[in-house]
Amino acid sequence: MLRKLSVLMWGMAAAVLGGCHASRLASASGEIKNPVMHKNTEESLVPPYVLPDVLLSRTGKKIDNAFDWVHIRRPELLELYKKEMYGYLPPRPATTEYETLSVKEDALNNTAIRKEIKLTFRMNGKKHSFVMLLYIPKNLSAPAPVFVGLNFRGNHTVTPEKDVIMTGKDVDGNFVEKRRSKHINRFHIEETIKRGFASATVSYHDIYPDNKDENSWRKSVYNLFFAGESNEEFHAHASALSAWAWGMSRMLDCLESEKMIDCSNAFVHGLSRLGKAALWAGANDTRFKLVISNESGCCGAALARRDFGETVEIITHYFPHWFVSSFKKYARNEDKLPFDQHCLAALIAPRYLAIGSAQEDLHADPYGEFLSGAHAGAVYKLFGIDTYTVDTPRIVGSHITGAVSYHIRSGVHDQNLDDWMRYWDIAAKIK
Repeated sequence: MLRKLSVLMWGMAAAVLGGCHASRLASASGEIKNPVMHKNTEESLVPPYVLPDVLLSRTGKKIDNAFDWVHIRRPELLELYKKEMYGYLPPRPATTEYETLSVKEDALNNTAIRKEIKLTFRMNGKKHSFVMLLYIPKNLSAPAPVFVGLNFRGNHTVTPEKDVIMTGKDVDGNFVEKRRSKHINRFHIEETIKRGFASATVSYHDIYPDNKDENSWRKSVYNLFFAGESNEEFHAHASALSAWAWGMSRMLDCLESEKMIDCSNAFVHGLSRLGKAALWAGANDTRFKLVISNESGCCGAALARRDFGETVEIITHYFPHWFVSSFKKYARNEDKLPFDQHCLAALIAPRYLAIGSAQEDLHADPYGEFLSGAHAGAVYKLFGIDTYTVDTPRIVGSHITGAVSYHIRSGVHDQNLDDWMRYWDIAAKIK
C-alpha cells in the first residue's frame, strides 16, 4: 500500500519537496529549523506511518471488551485529548437562564414554529449570553428529533426569513446585515423541517470569538471562570474548540426544556472547524446520538500522521487559539502524538458517526478522513457492531452506510444538499 513506502522512496520524495519533509525528519529534538511550512497534496508522497493502537491502554493492557473500553481506555484517551490538543471544556456555570425573545407560529410558509431563545450564563458576578435560533416542524404527532450545530456568520445567514435577529459579530464587533441568508445552503432548514426534524443553531463567534488574538478568550464564555488568569495560563489548558463544543452541549440543555423536541435523538453537526467542534462535542457529551463531521480535516477526522493537506504546523500557526499551547510541539512531529484522529472517531462508539468529504477538498485530506472512520471500527467491534474497513471501496458520489458512515461527493469545501441528503437519511433510520 502507498502508506508502506520504503524509507528510500520517502527520502527521494523529501528531496523533491525542497527539503521540507527532510527538515521534519531532522526535528526529533523538537526544534523546527526550517520555518517554511509545506503542504503535501500528492498521495505518493505520504510518509510511512504507524497508528497508535486505539485498544492499547497506557499501561500496556490490551482492551478486548466494551466494559474495559468504557471504563479504562475511553477516559484515558479523552484526558489525553484535553491535555495535549483541545484543552478542557468550561465547567457548568452557577446559573443558566433561558429567555424566549420571539416566537413565530407560521414560519417557513407555515411549516414550522420558529423560536429565538437567549441563553444567559452567570458565574463569579459576570454573565455571558448567546441567542439560539430554533425551528420545529408543525403538526407532528410526536416530538421532533433535532439537528444541533453552530454557524459561521450569524443566525440570520442560515435562514431565508428576513426578520431573524442578527447575531455573530465580525472581527470589528459589528453585525453584518449584508450576510443575511448567505449560508442557507449550509443548513437547508426548510428541507430539514419537511423531513420532520427540528434545527437549532448559534453563531460560534458568540461563544468564543474566532480570533487568534491571545486576549480573545476574555470575550468568550471562559471569562466567567478564569478572568484572573494570564493569557499564558489560560492557553495552557483551554481552547476555542472546547468552548464551541461546550456551547453545543448548552444548546442541548436548553432544548431539553422544549416539549416539542426529542432530545433522545439529537444530532450534532458541523462543517470544517465546526466539524472539529462537533466531533469534540460528541466525544464529551454522549447525549448526542449521531455525530456529523463534514470535511473537518486536520485535527478533525483526518489522520495527522499522513502529512497530507493541512498539517499541525499550518493549523497551529494560523489558528493557535483553537488548541492548547502545548499542541504546537507536534508540528512536524506528528509521530509523537499519543493518539491520532481515529481515536477521536472511536470516542463516539457505539453511537452513530457520519463522516463527509469532498473530492476537491485536498486541504482536508478526504482519504485521511475515510481512514479514521475505518480504524475506529476496532472499538465499534467491541460492542458487536461491524463497520467499514480500509478495503471498502470509496467511490465519489456514493456512500457507505452503517454505525460509521462515510461519503465523498464531487466538489469543493462546503456543506451542501448532497451532504445533507446523506445526513437526513442516516437520521431517519435512527429515530
